[in-house]
Amino acid sequence: MGLFGERHTFMEGLGPADREALTGLGTRHDYPPHETVLAEGDRTTFAVVLLRGWCTVWTPTERGSRLILALRRAGEVVGDMAALDGRPRSASVSALGPVTGLAVAGERFRWFLASRPHANALMMSQLTERLRSADHERRALASMTVLQRLAQRLVELADRTGRVENEVVTLRLPLAQHELAASVGSTREAVAKALRLLREQGLVRTGPGTLAVADLAPLRLLAAGHHHGTDT
Repeated sequence: MGLFGERHTFMEGLGPADREALTGLGTRHDYPPHETVLAEGDRTTFAVVLLRGWCTVWTPTERGSRLILALRRAGEVVGDMAALDGRPRSASVSALGPVTGLAVAGERFRWFLASRPHANALMMSQLTERLRSADHERRALASMTVLQRLAQRLVELADRTGRVENEVVTLRLPLAQHELAASVGSTREAVAKALRLLREQGLVRTGPGTLAVADLAPLRLLAAGHHHGTDT
């Protein structure tokens, strides 16, 4: 499973001249936490380059909840698909915390990619990676238990955002339980039960607004389909 984009963002992959050129094409906007940056179904075609903060990419489910499809950070681009093909937005994007973005009109974004082959290649690589990740997510939803999906998500968050503090890995991007549930395609109640099992096994520690992984190795085994004294 993969909520994150590539380890090197689109902006990191650009040279200084390309970054300066792209920055000159857009307008900066600040978004408070939880504000909608892009709305599913909208026919707008601008892309947003994230300059600060994190966003969730999500879609509503039939039961009225959300399914978080991805997390996007500073340096990544959201809304690029609509900018490229002009079709309605395929998902919504919301600010996870305070976010600053650079809105670039669709025609300007397309011109930028067409005139700069390296930037165009980076964008194609990003789109390919997202398709592969989406395929993996569908397989996981069909074949893995909630506990396994949660273990994979916690390992991913630890690997990509964790820092070691007092012999545990504290997640710098702690998602609330309902957001964790949305990121694994499950209910808040099921994720709360799975977290309780992991706490009882000494694998995670939770507190008000905090989430830490106490032992990554067993979580990796669980995410790979091996049991560690837990029962789903």
